[in-house]
Amino acid sequence: MPKMMTATTSSYGSRSMPSLHSTVVFLFNDYSALFHSQPSNSKPNESRNTHPKQFGVRDPTTVTNLEHAFNVFDEMLRKRHLPSVFHFNQILGQVAKLKHHSAVISMYNQMGVSGVGPSDCTLTIVINCFCHLNQMGFSFSVLGQLFKSGFEPSVYTFNILINSSLTENRVAEAAEIFKKMMKTGNCKPSVVTFGTLIKGFCRMGNNGAAIQLLRKMEEGACNPNLVIYNTIIDSLCKDTLTVDALNLFSEMMSKGISPNVITYTSLIHGVCRLGNWKAATRLLNEMVSRNIFPNVHTFSILVDTLCKEGMAEEAQTVVERMIERDIEPNTVTYNSLMDGYCLRGEMDKAKKVFELMLCKDSMTDVRSYTILINGYCKRKMMDEAMMIFLEMSRRGLVSDTVAYTTLIDGFCKLGRIHDAQKLFSQMQGCGLLPDVQTYAVLLDGLCKTQHLPMAMELFRVMEGKKLDIDIVIYNILIEGLCIAGKIDSAKNFFMIYHQKDFNLMIYTTMISGLCNGGLISEAEKLVEEMEENGCSPDDCTYNTIIRGFINSNETSRAMVFIQQMVERGFSADASTTELIVDLLSKDDVDPAL
Repeated sequence: MPKMMTATTSSYGSRSMPSLHSTVVFLFNDYSALFHSQPSNSKPNESRNTHPKQFGVRDPTTVTNLEHAFNVFDEMLRKRHLPSVFHFNQILGQVAKLKHHSAVISMYNQMGVSGVGPSDCTLTIVINCFCHLNQMGFSFSVLGQLFKSGFEPSVYTFNILINSSLTENRVAEAAEIFKKMMKTGNCKPSVVTFGTLIKGFCRMGNNGAAIQLLRKMEEGACNPNLVIYNTIIDSLCKDTLTVDALNLFSEMMSKGISPNVITYTSLIHGVCRLGNWKAATRLLNEMVSRNIFPNVHTFSILVDTLCKEGMAEEAQTVVERMIERDIEPNTVTYNSLMDGYCLRGEMDKAKKVFELMLCKDSMTDVRSYTILINGYCKRKMMDEAMMIFLEMSRRGLVSDTVAYTTLIDGFCKLGRIHDAQKLFSQMQGCGLLPDVQTYAVLLDGLCKTQHLPMAMELFRVMEGKKLDIDIVIYNILIEGLCIAGKIDSAKNFFMIYHQKDFNLMIYTTMISGLCNGGLISEAEKLVEEMEENGCSPDDCTYNTIIRGFINSNETSRAMVFIQQMVERGFSADASTTELIVDLLSKDDVDPAL
């Protein structure tokens, strides 16, 4: 047994200790089934007193809060004849249901100090609490104790361990537990076991493994249910494998398993993401014909998809239809609609949606404000964006990194570097750590406005903080240095990144800088080097080098690359075309052209 925190009756981790909420799914919601049945293979040393009824002890199942639980627990431990482990299990279960998992561990340790031997139910509760506290090592140690005590874990115990292992991406351990269950005769995997594994694999994007488990269920006596099919169909749709999802849907129907609103919502989401409106309409009509009616989530998906396609007016019509059918749009619905209007630059309509949300109590969230801020920033309406930003604080909402980054980007694009830097300092003063994206937008703003010393200082800060300096950061610096005519410095940064990776974007930026700096021959050599390193030029690269040659009056050499570009299926962009047309319109046209 691993060394765990111990406590006295007067200090169980401090009675006013805060609750430690878990991010792990609570697999058995009803502990009472475990607590109201004595274990069949209980040991003689489970308790000093194994009588099921104890007089003079308050009912452990009536505890309503942690303080009450500790009082009852204290009273139980003070009895001359200790109550049975059954009663201790009841109070541990109640505290676990209140999500005070660390308090359960403390009580369990005190039970051991007081001589109350655990049952299989006790150890299962403790395993569950360690899982909720993301302490899988302790969970497996308690499982070992359970085996050593002569108990056999129930399927519920294994399900908890599998779910927690998958939540912490410990896939190998989850698979090993599953294999042990398959081999044992007394504890075969249940539908919940399969469902937990399938959900975990789908969450990790491993649809193949999820489908293999589905087939294994079909081979055995554990038939897949609607929840299993819905999980896999939803995952396939999220990965745009809609054809596979529809095939699985047909297979499910052929086996007599009727779909529900969740099934259809997943499929509609899948076909909408592919822009297949015809299929979406067919699925909507089909579900209604089966008396399965769209819910707020179904409609929200339709609204979001329409808005992303630039069809905000059609999305507005969907929202109106929802209200007509007494389906109240939620925050997600209105956020999508507002974002749709922002994408079209219709800020007045976006603001009306926002004001409608404000009229509804607790409807707006940080994302609502950020969407509107982003819309104003994109339209260069920074005063309006700042007003919304300040309004968010006045309403008690805490701005996040996305909101600050959006505003900093907006100010940088207008050349208002001082305002951008002020916000950058403000967000750190509020305890928010800028991410790589925040640094990138400020760095880009500094380079674009020729504040190169400050840009280099910011880059050094990033290095000092050990941030993941990616290609975007290097590209910004190389471009900024080239624009400032500091070609040698740009080359240095190019070579630093070049040692890490060969990247098309970095090559094209460096080629552009060399061309603009009149170093056309070096640019040509870099194009040749790209090919040698297996990084083929794209249309942007070709247009860049062609413009470089034309601007340097090297028409013949430009024609070589024009020929290559056409042969590889690329074409001239607007800027290159304009240069070529200007050359052709001259009286003295180069024969090569």
